Amino acid sequence: MNRFLSHATNRIDSKGRVSVPSMFRSVLSALDIRELYCFQDFIFPAISAGGPDLLDRFERQISSEDPFSPQANQMSLLVHGGGVFMKLDQEGRLMVTDFIRDFTGIDTEVTFVGRADHFQLWAPHVFAQTQAAAREEHRLRGLRSG
Repeated sequence: MNRFLSHATNRIDSKGRVSVPSMFRSVLSALDIRELYCFQDFIFPAISAGGPDLLDRFERQISSEDPFSPQANQMSLLVHGGGVFMKLDQEGRLMVTDFIRDFTGIDTEVTFVGRADHFQLWAPHVFAQTQAAAREEHRLRGLRSG
């Protein structure tokens, strides 16, 4: 398996660490990802995490623009100014830093959400509400087209 699928919620320990779900650690291992590029999602109140290739993809997109264009500057603000590198500890835990907490509202638990080539960290109640709203919108769209 080389895609991040499904979701799981884990509790943050007293030292501020959370165990990354084993199904996600397996993907990280299969893809030989040792360092996570984490960035503030562009739409949702979530932190997106993936391998360095994710940052490379964004940087290729930025470099295809005129470096002085508003688009390139805005993308750099999001990709570079809203991103950090993080590592899991030997037990597969991630430190839930202020960078994560302040942007997501995460408090005592983290919901890990697979997004194919990366995964996201969400406050559990926000993920549940956002997923329910997306499901309802998709259902209504299907009713209108049928």
